[in-house]
Amino acid sequence: MADKIYDLGAGFWNVQGSFHLGGVINVGTQCSLVQLESGRFIFLDSYTLTDEIRKQVMALTNDGKDVEAVLNVHPFHTVHCAQMAKDFPEAIFYGSERHPEKVPEVEWADERVESDAVTQRYPELEFSISKGIYYISPNEKVHAGSLLVRHLASQSVHVDDTFMSPPTKILKAVLPEVMLHPTTKQALKDEPDAGKIYCDWATELAHQWRDTRNFCAAHSGLVKFEVGGFEKALVAAIDKARPKLEKA
Repeated sequence: MADKIYDLGAGFWNVQGSFHLGGVINVGTQCSLVQLESGRFIFLDSYTLTDEIRKQVMALTNDGKDVEAVLNVHPFHTVHCAQMAKDFPEAIFYGSERHPEKVPEVEWADERVESDAVTQRYPELEFSISKGIYYISPNEKVHAGSLLVRHLASQSVHVDDTFMSPPTKILKAVLPEVMLHPTTKQALKDEPDAGKIYCDWATELAHQWRDTRNFCAAHSGLVKFEVGGFEKALVAAIDKARPKLEKA
């Protein structure tokens, strides 16, 4: 599967790339490029850009010089950070507490990507960190928690792992458009009502971001919605999972 870049309008581009699980199965990954009101750019997530996509991104960003920051919004997505730092050496790299531990060769900003300081720096975006589940799970195989981002102008949501869509055309025919990450139950915090807290957070997010048109997910691609479609799909996924999660 070749890498693809989607121009979603209003200064938002989503790159759907490749990530081979165990070096064999391509489960996909992503990054997004956002043009700020200042005319400069930021990336959401790191990904190694190649060939025509790299040329297009470099043409848009003055050969990378206009990229001011890279916001790495998933604590466990670290594979491409070092290469991204080489490709965009003038950019500020924001990450979670886990990023400097796993990729120490990158010069990371002192401010965490989920901090209020970063949120306030980019009014073009809305952020929501998953609640009720671990943002950084003590289990390295549990990746359900993340920092979700919504680009207001293009009505695009960029999310890694927390919410997904079916990854193939065959599965899209039989599965719902939006699903919860399969490790969500394992990611619940060891706290009272963690399942309810998670479900309430996700439901409220669905309502707040109901006008989402573009759903960009790391391991399952791009889904386009009519207004209200994302809200309906996410609420349905939460309602289905709520009984099991609240009993956990």
